[in-house]
Amino acid sequence: MIEELILDFNNYLRFEKRLSIHTSDAYLSDLKQFQNYLNLQYSITNIDEVNFQIIRSWVVDLLENKITPRSVNRKISSLKTFFKFLIRNGKVLKNPMIKIISPKTSKKLPVYVEQEKMLMLFEKVEFEDSFEGVRDKTILELFYATGMRLSELCNTKISDLNIYNAQIKVLGKRNKERIIPLTNNLKDVLLRYVDLRMQITDNQNDFLFVTEKGKKVYQKLAYRIVNYYLSMVTTISKKSPHVLRHTFATHMLNNGAELNAIKEILGHANLSATQVYTHNTVEKLKKVYKQAHPRA
Repeated sequence: MIEELILDFNNYLRFEKRLSIHTSDAYLSDLKQFQNYLNLQYSITNIDEVNFQIIRSWVVDLLENKITPRSVNRKISSLKTFFKFLIRNGKVLKNPMIKIISPKTSKKLPVYVEQEKMLMLFEKVEFEDSFEGVRDKTILELFYATGMRLSELCNTKISDLNIYNAQIKVLGKRNKERIIPLTNNLKDVLLRYVDLRMQITDNQNDFLFVTEKGKKVYQKLAYRIVNYYLSMVTTISKKSPHVLRHTFATHMLNNGAELNAIKEILGHANLSATQVYTHNTVEKLKKVYKQAHPRA
């Protein structure tokens, strides 16, 4: 019975909420893990038998097995959404998640690349004068200039690009569209890349970024490109497209951009998700203060 309800819930996420496959799969993974726990520890197959104490025992078990509080909180969030779905559809009468308290997590500041390192990347690092070299530099420029997510960049199409109006359309989470402005420099970079792209792909598909064989650039390839070039200019532990997203937001904030404007460009649903970048700004101010003040 529980397995059928989980499948119904997954269909609800995919086709009614229109969440991405990645997000719905994350929910599914958490719920299947909970289902396995119920089977092994309590031999429960009926959702009505699940109560607050059982869920709390699962949370304790996760923490004892060294699962990070952040990951545990995500699993709790998945269960909360699942039980809300069950109540709304009359599958259960009481919500056992009401009394569940999420474990405290330590706040991690977003990892980002220093501004001078990004300047070094685009001004000092040599990119090959080939289709792949131009494509790779364009990918890096677009990540840094727009704060796009990895999936968004890979799914961007040529038809989303409006060079004349200096803007690009991005399809974000939950299929929400947003328009991001393009700088003059980025316009020139994109025009050169698109010209080369048209020469080698013969319009086989409409995706903006492709391989030399004309196939859509997949996420692992874009990740490797970012990781490879960031390794040339920085020693930070993470060197991913998401780090470039953090870098874009942090540099924008440090240079005077309004938080609401950054929120809109990043495609955040609420301002609290964007406010995390203010911590980096505060930390930078503290560092400057300690270096500059005679009594610091």
